[in-house]
Amino acid sequence: MTADPGDDTRTRILRAALDLFAEHGYQRTSLRQIAERLRLTKAAILYHFPAKEHLLSALVEPLLVDLEALLDTARTQPVEQARWTVLEGWVDVMLAHRRPLGMLFHDIALVGRGDTYHRLMEVAMRANDLIAGPDAGRRERVLATQAVAACSDPIVFFVDVSDEVLRADMLDGVRRLLTPAAADAADPPGAADAADPPGAANAAGPSGASTADRRRRPGRPRALGREQVETARRMHAAGTHSVDAIAAALGVSRATVYRHLDPE
Repeated sequence: MTADPGDDTRTRILRAALDLFAEHGYQRTSLRQIAERLRLTKAAILYHFPAKEHLLSALVEPLLVDLEALLDTARTQPVEQARWTVLEGWVDVMLAHRRPLGMLFHDIALVGRGDTYHRLMEVAMRANDLIAGPDAGRRERVLATQAVAACSDPIVFFVDVSDEVLRADMLDGVRRLLTPAAADAADPPGAADAADPPGAANAAGPSGASTADRRRRPGRPRALGREQVETARRMHAAGTHSVDAIAAALGVSRATVYRHLDPE
C-alpha cells in the first residue's frame, strides 16, 4: 500500500518531537522549534497535533497498545502462568519502548486526565490484578505493585546497561521479590539465617529433605562445571554483567556464582 503523505509528515513530526524532548525536555520545547527542525510551519504541526500534549499522547500510544495486548493474552491463562507472562512481557515491552519511556518519564503526567491517562491507570490496575491473583489480600497486592515497578523503573535509571543484561537483572529481582525461596538461595557466601536453630541446615523434615534443601529454589544446580566457572569469571572480569545477570544466564543462585568468582 502506498504511504499517505499525511501519515509520513505525522511520523516525521513525532520523531522530531521525540528528539527535541530528549534534548531539551518537554517544557522547554515549543511547537515552533519542532516546525523549524522539519522546515515546516507551526500551522502544519497544529494540523496533525492541535496541542503539544497531543504529541505526548501519540508517543505513549504504541507502548499502551503493546501493554494492552500483553494483558489480553495473560488473562486467558492459569493464574501462575498469567503472573509470569505479565512480568516477563512487561519487561520486554518496556525495553522495546526504552527511548520514549526514558524521555517521557518526567513528563508523563502532562498527558493529562483524558483517555490516555485513564488507559494508563487501567493497564496498571489490570497488571496488578493478574500478578496478585484472585482473592489477593493487601500484602499480595502491595507485592504486585512493587513487582510492576521492578519491571519498569530500572529501564529509566540504568540507561547505559544493555537490554540483555538489564532484562536478566530485572527478572531476577522480581523473582526474589515474589519467591522467598529464591532470596534464601541467593544469600552471600557464609551468611547464616538467624531464624534457623543450630544444625537446621542438616536437619531433615518429614519428607527427608533438609531445611536448607527445602528452602533452595527448585531446579537450580548447586555447583558449576569447569567450563561454566570459566564463563562466569570471564563475564565478571569483562565488567559487562552483574552477578545477578551471570546467575540468571547460568541458571544458578548468586551465592553459587560468588563462590566461584575468585580462583582458589
